[in-house]
Amino acid sequence: MGQCYGKSIPTVRDSDGATITTITTDHPSPVANNNNLPSVKNTPARSSANSPWPSTYPHGVTPSPARSTPRRFFKRPFPPPSPAKHIKASLARRFGHAKPPTEGPIPEDGTAQMDQSLDKNFGYNKNFGAKFELGKEIGRGHFGHTCHAKGKKGDLKDLPIAVKIISKAKMTTAISIEDVRREVKILKALSGHKHLVKFHDACEDANNVYIAMELCEGGELLDRILSRGGKYSEDDAKLIIVQILNVVAFCHLQGVVHRDLKPENFLFTSRNEDADMKLIDFGLSDFIRPDERLNDIVGSAYYVAPEVLHRSYSLEADIWSIGVITYILLCGSRPFWARTESGIFRAVLRADPNFEDLPWPSVSPEVKDFVKRLLNKDYRKRMTAAQALTHPWLRSESHPIPLDILVYKLVKSYMHATPLKRAALKALSKALTEDELVYLRAQFMLLEPSKDGRISLENFRIALLGNATDAMKESRVPDILNAMATLSYRKLDFEEFCAAAISTYQLESLEGWEQIASVAFEHFEREGNRHISVEELARELNVGPTAHNILRDWIRSDGKLSLLGYTKFLHGVTLRSAHMRHH
Repeated sequence: MGQCYGKSIPTVRDSDGATITTITTDHPSPVANNNNLPSVKNTPARSSANSPWPSTYPHGVTPSPARSTPRRFFKRPFPPPSPAKHIKASLARRFGHAKPPTEGPIPEDGTAQMDQSLDKNFGYNKNFGAKFELGKEIGRGHFGHTCHAKGKKGDLKDLPIAVKIISKAKMTTAISIEDVRREVKILKALSGHKHLVKFHDACEDANNVYIAMELCEGGELLDRILSRGGKYSEDDAKLIIVQILNVVAFCHLQGVVHRDLKPENFLFTSRNEDADMKLIDFGLSDFIRPDERLNDIVGSAYYVAPEVLHRSYSLEADIWSIGVITYILLCGSRPFWARTESGIFRAVLRADPNFEDLPWPSVSPEVKDFVKRLLNKDYRKRMTAAQALTHPWLRSESHPIPLDILVYKLVKSYMHATPLKRAALKALSKALTEDELVYLRAQFMLLEPSKDGRISLENFRIALLGNATDAMKESRVPDILNAMATLSYRKLDFEEFCAAAISTYQLESLEGWEQIASVAFEHFEREGNRHISVEELARELNVGPTAHNILRDWIRSDGKLSLLGYTKFLHGVTLRSAHMRHH
């Protein structure tokens, strides 16, 4: 299927003399995590040596010309990126100095002594040979390989499929075994989306796990990029990005974060130019509850989001990866590139992609705005996948807008907000531009308002469960409805829904934010900017006396909030930030 193009990389040594073994694999295994450092799963891009568009740069895509790294020819590709030394050092400072790892790298020759205590019985069907006939190998990785196959009986009889074969001998840690279990569980649970690879069955024997899936014979998105010389037109890129956003929005609504979105993990169903794409390889994916933050560093270096390196992230990390893919499609260069591993991570943490060099001056303003709103360093300011589909660049009646889990999170917060905060948000909603209202109208209509034009908790419940798969139950997404229980006693019309479902952080990322805030403040003054004391504002924000000096700057001499105070109040303040600013 294209998932198994990996190969072993020779062991190298870093500047401290420590041994590092990096492995490109279709199903990677994390490094032992007994030293308080993050488990790292590396899935870098495969070499494009045999591609129709040979490249002298690592992994086939040229580096961004804007970075200070000089262009030059390299005799051999860099080893696949692994967490850089400066990242490890910062984590060591944060979590304390680590002890040496108790487990060395997995031997490349597969001769590692088996840990007899590991349970490698997955409970899958044991009759693989009776159900499927294996054909030729189509890809190989460190942990296994992928083969053509066809079904022998039932609905799959004579149907060509792909079988991913994962060697049990390579599963040398409990975590690597759990990774396989979780991948199969996610593939089983996620179903029904046209851009998601279809799962057929999982089997096992004493030596291997077999995952039978839909066969996609059109090759990887990466191959298409290379065959085009590394660049798509805006219209052609749009067709690709719409498919990616649709399937990612579906995964996010189900409570699944992919964590390794990149061109290699999108396959075309056929060689036709207009063939559909399918998202594959959920080996790094995980279920995530609506308010959960993940902390393990996984993914591919060129596509990893800054907050992943900071060990606190959620669904927004996938959106960053989509931004990187879009950037590459449009200009053929990576937005974050360097000659060294540490340089790649420093570039990601700077989050300063180049929009000055060719072809960006000739790219439409809508496209540049789209990419910038995905590659925002502040994850709170990024669009969601559903929102991105309503962006002016992609907006079209030809593709439906999916339900967005962000709406549920924001409405939940609104229902628990104070009357003053709700009044501030209502004023803000009256200053929204038409571009923002397109998304909100689409989400409101997905909730199917009653004849009087209002929605209740039951509307939210029906809409969510109407889109549910088994994955949603596993990630406990419906639990968010319990936190919205106060909506049982009231209904929202479209005007109040807009107030409840807008994100101040996202609006702040817009170029016209100052104008929006100014118009909103005028509404706020007219409709209830009452006299407010420092003590009352502190209670509203749930902060102590340490923040009082800060809050005094927000209140005018007449005892009402200033424009500064209004915009700051929309964001809120934390004890930590107030304490730091006070000092």
